[in-house]
Amino acid sequence: MSSISLVQKFKEKTGGKSFFEIIGVATNAISRIIQAKVYLRNCNKVGKLVSVNQKPLIKNQGYIEFADEVRIWSMVNRTKIFVEKGGKLIVGRNSRINGAHISSSNSVTIGENVRIGPYVIIMDDDYHDINDHFAPEGGKKSPIVIEDNVWIAMDAKILKGVRVGTGSVIAASSVVTKDVPPFTVVAGIPAKVIKQIPH
Repeated sequence: MSSISLVQKFKEKTGGKSFFEIIGVATNAISRIIQAKVYLRNCNKVGKLVSVNQKPLIKNQGYIEFADEVRIWSMVNRTKIFVEKGGKLIVGRNSRINGAHISSSNSVTIGENVRIGPYVIIMDDDYHDINDHFAPEGGKKSPIVIEDNVWIAMDAKILKGVRVGTGSVIAASSVVTKDVPPFTVVAGIPAKVIKQIPH
């Protein structure tokens, strides 16, 4: 077999990518996994093949858990995750967080295969202070649950006490103040159901 036909067979098997393109993709993937070891070192539990792209800001005074194959990117905006003392954040397998702000002083649970876009804010209480002495006393806290296969589009806000149902979509710039039924699209301020998703 000639070297030309070997190269042709290689390109067919790899979707037309050259050897050097594949090496580049593999190197980037390995780099992101190594970055995860650095940026997630203060987390309580990190699964296999969790990857980080760019430089997220993660402050953990409570409990943070990322399941296998979670991706934390900061492509458009820097991802910021703050878990206060007594707070908990659990992110399910194969979920993606890109440029969002997540704050927990109670509990935030994100299911599997969830997509969270840039500038999204998820907060389980009424305030998250920079300096403790500026904080009002007795801010209300309530857990947030985001079920599997949810897409949260750019600039949406998920507020305390909300459950976002399986397979739902939160439209861009929506403010979610109440539970979202499974397999629905919600939009607006406050977010309301605008469409059912066949399943």
